[in-house]
Amino acid sequence: MLSRLSELIWADWIWFPEGHGWADLTDHDGKVFPKPQDLWATIPIAFCFLIIRQIFEQTVAIPLASLLGVSDKQRVRAPPNPVLESYFCSTSKHPKQSSIESLSKQTGCSVRQVQRWFRRRRNQDRPSKLKKFREASWRFTFYLLAFFAGLAVLIDKPWFYDVKLIWENFPKMPLLPSQYWYYMIELGFYISLIFSVASDVKRKDFKEQIIHHVATIALISFSWLVNYIRAGTLIMLVHDAADYLMESAKMFNYAGWRRTCNFIFTMFAAVFIVTRLIILPFWIIHTTFVYPLTLYTPFFGFYFFNGLMCVLQVLHIFWAVLILRMVVKFLPGNDIVEDERSDKEETESDDEDGDCERREKSRNGHVQNGHTVLNNNHNVPRSLKARR
Repeated sequence: MLSRLSELIWADWIWFPEGHGWADLTDHDGKVFPKPQDLWATIPIAFCFLIIRQIFEQTVAIPLASLLGVSDKQRVRAPPNPVLESYFCSTSKHPKQSSIESLSKQTGCSVRQVQRWFRRRRNQDRPSKLKKFREASWRFTFYLLAFFAGLAVLIDKPWFYDVKLIWENFPKMPLLPSQYWYYMIELGFYISLIFSVASDVKRKDFKEQIIHHVATIALISFSWLVNYIRAGTLIMLVHDAADYLMESAKMFNYAGWRRTCNFIFTMFAAVFIVTRLIILPFWIIHTTFVYPLTLYTPFFGFYFFNGLMCVLQVLHIFWAVLILRMVVKFLPGNDIVEDERSDKEETESDDEDGDCERREKSRNGHVQNGHTVLNNNHNVPRSLKARR
């Protein structure tokens, strides 16, 4: 039963165009082709990356952070409070005003003390600036090296200049040693990101990042199995072209180098849009999705590969919107770029601003603490006059 199911899943007509199959990927006459068992090598490579990352962060990232002036503000910890801690862990980290008032009565604390406790407790769970810098510097180093390694692998290949050549003699294209290592290292790195996802900085697009990593791993693995190697190397190069710029912009952001950060981020935005929204869809995806229809009858593997490509392209559009929002924010002035995906740390002034807004609303006849303020003729404090 299992053998029949395996035969059906790996049938030639599912993964290859008519007239071709797995037999075409058998080594012969000194020519080597990709094999499914080769992918097992990416698991130890992924673990090696995890070890190398720890060494890199301790020996390179931390000293570099000190050199660039990256430092963390000392956070005030929330005092122990079993009632508030229970609510924080089991119900919500951002309680509504009615819940705050209820917790205030249960704990004997004032409303403002409860608000301050939740703010400090949320800050405790946020990653430190140094942790963010260490992660960004590690990814910057990998993406930079991977981009130039990929460029070295492809610069002398004819399909780098004429994308349609990725289908020349498909699937009987022998595997080159440079392509083997490029694939193994890239796939090993993305698998290491899945292993470290629990400890890495969680941003607002955490779910999208997981989808991206899974789709990337599936895309690289599948392209290896069916010998879409030429297309795969081009796709990896296009992705690495912008990523190292983004990570370097983050590094200077955490260091407070505003102009350097803004300049690099502008470069990143331009490269991202050109590579992910122009080159990838109109050159590469067009060549993998539209052009093959003139050569082969569509088959399941064709749709599977291009389906994954479309998933990545949707994510690129999503991230492009976030990038453009960040660009719009800092272009009018010279402010530092804030990562739209990051959870910004709250400060003491946040509560004070909230208190002022609530007092101002109450003086305008709004409901405060569940009761309508009847007297609206008191003198307005100077601070609120200034705000008005």
